[in-house]
Amino acid sequence: MTIKTRFAPSPTGYLHVGGARTALYSWLYAQAQQGQFVLRIEDTDIERSTQEAMDAIIEGMNWLGLTWNEGPHYQTKRFDRYQSFIDQLRQEGKAYRCYCSRERLDNLREAQKAKGEKPRYDGHCLTHTQPEQEGDYVIRFKNPQEGSVTFKDHVRGTIEVSNRELDDLIIARSDGTPTYNFCVVIDDWDMGITHVVRGEDHINNTPRQINLLKALGAPIPEYAHVSMILGDDGTKLSKRHGAVSVLQYRDEGYLPEALLNYLVRLGWSHGDQEIFSMEEMIQYFSLEQINKAASAFNTEKLNWVNHQYIKNMPREKVADYLLWHMQGQNIDMTQGPALTDVVAVLAERAQTLKEMAAASRYFYEEYDAFDETAAKKHLRPVAKEALLAVQEKLANLSNWTAESIQQAISNTATELDVGMGKVGMPLRVAVTGAGQSPSLDQTLLMIGQARSVERITKALNFIANREKQA
Repeated sequence: MTIKTRFAPSPTGYLHVGGARTALYSWLYAQAQQGQFVLRIEDTDIERSTQEAMDAIIEGMNWLGLTWNEGPHYQTKRFDRYQSFIDQLRQEGKAYRCYCSRERLDNLREAQKAKGEKPRYDGHCLTHTQPEQEGDYVIRFKNPQEGSVTFKDHVRGTIEVSNRELDDLIIARSDGTPTYNFCVVIDDWDMGITHVVRGEDHINNTPRQINLLKALGAPIPEYAHVSMILGDDGTKLSKRHGAVSVLQYRDEGYLPEALLNYLVRLGWSHGDQEIFSMEEMIQYFSLEQINKAASAFNTEKLNWVNHQYIKNMPREKVADYLLWHMQGQNIDMTQGPALTDVVAVLAERAQTLKEMAAASRYFYEEYDAFDETAAKKHLRPVAKEALLAVQEKLANLSNWTAESIQQAISNTATELDVGMGKVGMPLRVAVTGAGQSPSLDQTLLMIGQARSVERITKALNFIANREKQA
């Protein structure tokens, strides 16, 4: 049997981290079992579904690299298929019209609550048979009243629900459109889904869907219901915790591989290992190792994981991602170093690619002004002598290498009989406009000889102007 899993988001919102983790677990299981992964867009909520959300879901899946073997399928394009099975169930006496008004159902619910009973449909239109008539009605599935539904959940073990706890589910609304629970059943059957990996909020739907599958004579897939992700304060994950579109993580400078690595560990583990290649995730992953307990989202831990990837991933691959951020920040890369060189010198410092792009601007473009704090501390009249001396040495270098640049800085400090900091810090502010950068030899090497010399002149002019204003 070919293992087949699916990810079936609703386009009433973007792909957030909870959905992305579910998609990842489903995708990993298919990969680990040499199976297939299906992408299905469950867009039956026509009023709330948007094209923008659909596009963002697909873009997010592509960015994460969670490629699918089949799809994307759209439920709204399958309404005729659903209708044929609704008709079949009615003909077989397994579904019926319900004419109950909203008012009757509301009153029923309130009466049941007052008695301490679980609100559920009372089967009125099933037991009070009447000729079919005009007017609004829904189609309800005739749920079995005897026995129970039992299924083995790969995460939670055996789950059993009495059929008496389940009322007659609406499978078609009054406007004729099929409902979520019915569409899911037909889709999973038609698409040959063998394993359904989804959030624990669907546990209550599973017995209903199993009964529908049995009524249709369809095979029952296996289920794995994963726990929710909480904020680090123990409350339900919300926007303030990071429950945002995964594309926002892309925009903030996270690598997709790092985000996947972080998400896979939110509820699954393999010993004490923290960093996994995709190949290792596929090799080690199993549904039974998913933890039943909820996991807490921690941005600091995500930042740490992202930093590990920035430092250890091949420079060429990081540079490919970095280019997108450079373009997004409108950094003119007409002149300047190769992006792989930027990655090499900034990887230890930057937790995100967004930070790295911003920190690399001075390699490519002229800065508009000096950082005020750095200039006040280091671009003072006392620094003029050191800047003039090192500028002359740098301008006369015939071989612009890291070694020759470092030697020029060291020789200047020796000749002036001052510490390296008295030369290095004014020089750093002069060439970068700020007080922090990678090692000076690498920084000047990447900025280039002519521009480094020009920027020292800019710093000397800045000092002269400050002296005039004093």
